[in-house]
Amino acid sequence: MQLAQQILFILLAITAIVLFTKKARFISRNIRLGRAEEIIPDPQRWKNVLLMAFGQKRMFDKPIVALLHLMVYAGFIIINIEIAEIILDGIFGTHRLFAPSLGRLYGAVIDFFEVLAFLVLSSCIVFLIRRNILKVRRLNLKELDGWPRDDANYILIFEIILMSLFLTMNSADRALQIRGYGHYHDIGSFWISGLVAPLFQHSGTITLVAIERICWWLHIAGVFVFLNYLPYSKHLHIILAFPNTYYARLAPQGKMRNMPEIQQEVLYAMQPETVPAEAAVEAHKKFGAKDIFDLSQKNLLDAYTCTECGRCTAACPANQTGKLLSPRKIMMDTRDRMENAGSHIDKNGSNTDDGKTLLHDYITAEELRACTSCQACVQVCPVLINPLDIINQLKRYLIMEESNAPQEWNSMFSNIENNFAPWKFSPDERGNWAAEMNS
Repeated sequence: MQLAQQILFILLAITAIVLFTKKARFISRNIRLGRAEEIIPDPQRWKNVLLMAFGQKRMFDKPIVALLHLMVYAGFIIINIEIAEIILDGIFGTHRLFAPSLGRLYGAVIDFFEVLAFLVLSSCIVFLIRRNILKVRRLNLKELDGWPRDDANYILIFEIILMSLFLTMNSADRALQIRGYGHYHDIGSFWISGLVAPLFQHSGTITLVAIERICWWLHIAGVFVFLNYLPYSKHLHIILAFPNTYYARLAPQGKMRNMPEIQQEVLYAMQPETVPAEAAVEAHKKFGAKDIFDLSQKNLLDAYTCTECGRCTAACPANQTGKLLSPRKIMMDTRDRMENAGSHIDKNGSNTDDGKTLLHDYITAEELRACTSCQACVQVCPVLINPLDIINQLKRYLIMEESNAPQEWNSMFSNIENNFAPWKFSPDERGNWAAEMNS
């Protein structure tokens, strides 16, 4: 019987790892559909990882929410260290493998894990209430209708179940320790489950063993299911937040990327003498981005890392005034486009045109034109995502490739070209206003 359980566990673990690896490779390939971007090593990158990914620095503008999130994040990650023991127990058919070697320290470690589990459980309940009863605005906007909202609820419920299974398993285990049954040796009174264990005093020993084993199996099976749910969920940021903060741009936040080709043309127009005598005719390079293949790999990593927390949209002045722009939706649309394009590639065996593009089919010109490039969305993102970079590249394509801009913009462009300023004044008359100051 024990051997059969070991074999079953090993098969379950292998299946979970294979499925996760397959989806992880799919996501990695999708990110690599973008343009390669040179990343220069810098100590600041590791500082970003420590402060933003580990320390969650930007979350603390809302201290209570930040503490609750930190409890869920840190608690869930640390608790899952115990999975190492559970996996080894499953493979070798042992029970609490590390207990004999750690002695009293083992009980202290389990006590710490239980406190964290209780905090995770409590915090998830609070988050469910905020989303579904208090209905915080940024968590209930239209772009979250359907799967995104369900996904957030599913993951919170899933974590509550996992933590409940963990505590129930330990409670039954503690009750069996008190009875001195079989291999359930006394390793100390667990802080949280020790309070629940007396409730099992009237339960039969066989019943307690069944509860402990069922919770053990459901807990580890749930962890494997959670592992394979992550790549399909916004909670993939649990993993991707670390590389995303490492690869974040180190340039000043307000500094936009210029296109060398455009700068060169402007230079030639202003200084004709710099034009080479026999300039080589170069193939036209696409300006801006129309689809995910024109974006950088960092842009696409941003999209997969998006937590859908909505802080960017809540901070967006355009969104606050009722315009269609939502930086969160920009990231969600980019991720959806990647998923669909990746599935099309897998289906056809090559990167063939599927008749759709990120611009127009997923993100409209009206959304893009509402953006004022104020950087608010970039400033507030907890994991250093840059929606504005994607918006600017799509806007560049609209204007420079499609000549698609409102008349007011075209007038401004014409004035800049002819008068070197957005206003319709001759450069020779630009200083006339100052004459009145001296009169």
